[in-house]
Amino acid sequence: MAATLSLAASNGVGAIASGAIDAASAAAAASASRGAGAAKVGTDAKARAVAQDFEAMFLNSMFSSMFAGIKGEGPFGGNGAVGIWRSFLVDQYAKSYAKAGGIGLADTVYRSLITHQEATLK
Repeated sequence: MAATLSLAASNGVGAIASGAIDAASAAAAASASRGAGAAKVGTDAKARAVAQDFEAMFLNSMFSSMFAGIKGEGPFGGNGAVGIWRSFLVDQYAKSYAKAGGIGLADTVYRSLITHQEATLK
């Protein structure tokens, strides 16, 4: 861009080139500000997803403890398959529960993440 400006100035059209560069700079700044808003929305969505994943992980731990003492019956009862099947089931319970609103932990974690991020940016 500097080469274009010096070339335009040496040709005697510095004012025209400067005006074109100012217009291009203004357009780039406007685009960057729109991009910053989009980046904030993307960052908020990522923070929300991380908070929800954290709550799902916490709920998974709670549900795993809750199901630990239950012996399996029927076709899955008593063998190694029940442990694997139950871990998948508990994981889906936790994700579904967190997605539906959970116990409110995701909201608290989300607010904490955003507050920390805003404090870091200042």
